Amino acid sequence: MRHYILAETNYAYTKANPYQVAVLPLGATEPHNLHLPYGTDMFEGTIVGERICQFAHEKGAKVVLLPTIPYGTETNMHRLPLAINVDPTTLYRFVTDIVKSCINSGVRKIVLLNSHGGNEMKPLLRELADKIDGHLFLCNWYLALGGPELDGVFEHADDHAGEMETSFMLATHPHLVARTKDGNLAADDGRTAKTRFEAINRGWVSITRPWHLLTTNTGSGYPHTASPDKAEKMLALLAERLGTFLAELSAAKIDERFPY
Repeated sequence: MRHYILAETNYAYTKANPYQVAVLPLGATEPHNLHLPYGTDMFEGTIVGERICQFAHEKGAKVVLLPTIPYGTETNMHRLPLAINVDPTTLYRFVTDIVKSCINSGVRKIVLLNSHGGNEMKPLLRELADKIDGHLFLCNWYLALGGPELDGVFEHADDHAGEMETSFMLATHPHLVARTKDGNLAADDGRTAKTRFEAINRGWVSITRPWHLLTTNTGSGYPHTASPDKAEKMLALLAERLGTFLAELSAAKIDERFPY
């Protein structure tokens, strides 16, 4: 029984050992190129959550990982089969109820561990900032990978089902990664189309990208250089960086200047 994972622990433990920090992973259910499972974002959020909470727990943090939300916002994948969509407003209400449950249980520091780019959660933090007796933090874990520690590890930029995500699944769920008869990844190259507008292509103007037009088979990023070793280096870095934050957050006293 890992007491830093709520689904595995019991009431006897939670009564005697109150938590200081709750971590809520946010996933999605959507296609990931031809070779990765629909639950990739859910699996990633769960694994990252387990790794960082274990790191923090071993440092003495009173931290608990909540069950991962398996659905996210998929409005730009509506043309693709079984991309299960939850509108942002619906997702915000659902997450708000979970946050309130944590605060009602005395856990006033909650981290939203987002694993899906379509889940734009920052507006919820702004909306709840003056409405709850607690403190919300947002971590898009894939944005915590910058810096020299991973220089030379990944050869290609990853947007969706590319080298990084494929490496992640090869390391943690290899039986769910589809291969051809000769052992290669059963994936296309993850090429994407450009719009007809330079301002959009250069990032000066943004849109919600319609995935059936952007991609050939929902992949955005080259997956064929993926390996389990690359993911293990990435996960070790995430555990140290984000696990350290959780440990510091657990130990921090909430006062009138918190979090400053």
